[in-house]
Parts: sequence; C-alpha cells; structure tokens
Amino acid sequence: MASSQNGWPASPDRKAIDIISIEVEGCQTKFAVAKKVAPIFKAFLAEFNKLVESIDKGQDDWGYAYRQVRGSTDMLSNHASGTAVDVNANKHPLGAQGTFKPEQVKTINELCDKYGLRWGGNYKNRKDEMHFEIQESPLEIKARIERLGLDK
Repeated sequence: MASSQNGWPASPDRKAIDIISIEVEGCQTKFAVAKKVAPIFKAFLAEFNKLVESIDKGQDDWGYAYRQVRGSTDMLSNHASGTAVDVNANKHPLGAQGTFKPEQVKTINELCDKYGLRWGGNYKNRKDEMHFEIQESPLEIKARIERLGLDK
C-alpha cells in the first residue's frame, strides 16, 4: 500500500484506510480523517474552535483527499492518508503569511505541541496556515491518545 508524506498508509479507497467522519464540538463542520487519529483531531479542532477562532460553516474545511502534495508529482499528501486537515481555508489561503494574530499563533503552536501536530504556518518555504498534520507514527499517536485520556 502507498504511504503519504508522513509515512501513514494512503489509498483512494477510504475503507481500506478506515476513514471516518468526525464532528467537532462547538461547530457544525465535519472532517473526514483516519480512525486511528480521529481522537487527536476531534480534541484539537474543538480547542482550535474555542481558543483560536471559530471554525466557520463554509465549504473551506477539509480532511481526507487522495491527492499529491501541491506542486509534486510523486509524493502523496498527508490528506491522502486522512492524517491532515485544513481549517478556514478562505481566511488562511495557501502561501499567505500572517493571517493569524500573534496571540493566535502562540495558542496554535501550544495546541500542536499538545496533540503532536505540525502546523503549515511553520513551514520554511511555502506557508500553509490553514493546514495541520500528524507528525508522529501510529504507535506514538496511540500513546499520546492514551496519555491525554482521549481513548475513553
């Protein structure tokens, strides 16, 4: 089976990699993500919605999508494994910088540390401030879920 950029299994068949739809507390938006990372994204997105900015009810929030990394012809995006989400894309378009206030950036980085995520706003080259992705292995994520009590 193919792998996404972060090494997680990727497939055009959602069932093959157990993609599920999660609801986020406090908003009406649903995200399609891999079942193994669902507790992480569910908790992260609820805190993002509460502490950073409201996740709008528009059509600019995404999870799973079987595709290449933008601009690549040979590397599957982490979206292809259901291990990445894009939030409020219209407010934070690909390539834009400084779309969040400094206090929001601080909170985003704290939340990413807490949940083992990598934020596209910290990319060195092309910024992607809407983008959040799993950066840990399945075993590390399982341990983090247990440590945070998200497995209950």
